[in-house]
Amino acid sequence: MLDRRFNEVDLRRMLEHAAGFKPDVVEGRWVIETRHSRKDWEVIVEPDNAQRLLVVVTAYPVEDIK
Repeated sequence: MLDRRFNEVDLRRMLEHAAGFKPDVVEGRWVIETRHSRKDWEVIVEPDNAQRLLVVVTAYPVEDIK
């Protein structure tokens, strides 16, 4: 998280203000579309139904993948 310049509070804020979501290329994972520091971001999450948790796999600015 530190090398991408966000912390847990930022991540929680990104998830709280998500603009949308779509299935990830990995089955069972989802891409959360959001914004942080005036940029578009994607947060990859995977539900853990047994524990009733949402596990964050990674988060990155969209410009990094284009």
